[in-house]
Amino acid sequence: MSDVTGLARSWPEAGPPQLWKRELGEGHSSIVVDEGRLYTMYRLWAEEEAVVALDAATGKTIWELRYPSPPLDFSFGAGPHSTPLIVGDRLFTAGTNKEIFALRKRTGEVIWSHDLVREFGAPATLIRPAVTPGFACSPLAYNNMVIVTAGGPGQSVMAFDQADGTVVWRNGDFLIAPSSPILIDVDGQRQLVVVGGQTVNGLDPDTGVTLWSHAHDTVGDMNITTPVWGEGNLLFVSSAYDGGSRVLRLTRTGDETTIEELWFSRRLRVMFGSTIRLGDYIYGSSGDFGPTFITALNINTGQVAWRERGFARASFLYADGMVILLDEYGTLALAKVSPGGLKVLSWAEIVEPPSWTVPTLAGTTLYLRDRRAIMALDVGPRN
Repeated sequence: MSDVTGLARSWPEAGPPQLWKRELGEGHSSIVVDEGRLYTMYRLWAEEEAVVALDAATGKTIWELRYPSPPLDFSFGAGPHSTPLIVGDRLFTAGTNKEIFALRKRTGEVIWSHDLVREFGAPATLIRPAVTPGFACSPLAYNNMVIVTAGGPGQSVMAFDQADGTVVWRNGDFLIAPSSPILIDVDGQRQLVVVGGQTVNGLDPDTGVTLWSHAHDTVGDMNITTPVWGEGNLLFVSSAYDGGSRVLRLTRTGDETTIEELWFSRRLRVMFGSTIRLGDYIYGSSGDFGPTFITALNINTGQVAWRERGFARASFLYADGMVILLDEYGTLALAKVSPGGLKVLSWAEIVEPPSWTVPTLAGTTLYLRDRRAIMALDVGPRN
């Protein structure tokens, strides 16, 4: 969700004007924009992957860091999958094989790095999936730490000092999943929420101690999408396959966190895309191996407001009262969502399938990528 305003209310038939486009490489890492530069990750098939900084105005490479990264089972998409993190003058990344890097964002110089498998004995891949495409957790900043999932006894989650990479804490004994952790505030207490393979977990971000846990099991640990926290102390979690969506209300009494499950529904099963909450409604793309539906649910009751076909599994970006939707077949759409329904304002086939990376908006420039190309589009108003 973005606070950008001044977007066009419709697009030309061919889609928003293209500012530039270039080949990049395999991977599904999102694009981070900072001070006129783009940061993302991609794979070179010769057992290497790369972190890259591009000029936001032209797409030209400014610097690139390549490192060894043997390919895994990429039948459903090659890594890297995670999104870089910028904190001050540092850039933090997580690679396909659990390689964590801290870099100088202006030059790409390595400050420190860790191989979670080699150094800490973390499992090389998730434990239960039939397909193991690699690590997907995006790093998270908290105080002077950078936090990632790791896996293994006593280290489901690990926190490293941002400056020198020393281990601040490691904790947790639950199965991890591709989902990235988020920070929330529960009645004045900061908590780290980690959706694992079988459970949703609340941790103390200062120590990693588990504060609470709630069942959310999905076949093969494939809890992929990021949870959504919002008004009313409501936590929304969704998974595809044999999973579904649930909402937990978290409250604090003394030192204890109480978890109340308000509802569970299989009418919305989000595989990889982002979901958005607007008021009392959650909007997402439901589907795994069957039909797909853009779906609206009441956040308090789980009641379906509507379901609309017409798009493949999709990610959502909300800005200026509208949704920019990108589905996996490469269709980019501008739409409005409300409890009353979905209104598509414009759409065009923009990128090659599969397109599994949520777009990034900076001002009125939209950056997006498919498996091999990256581009910039002008989504500002026409003269």
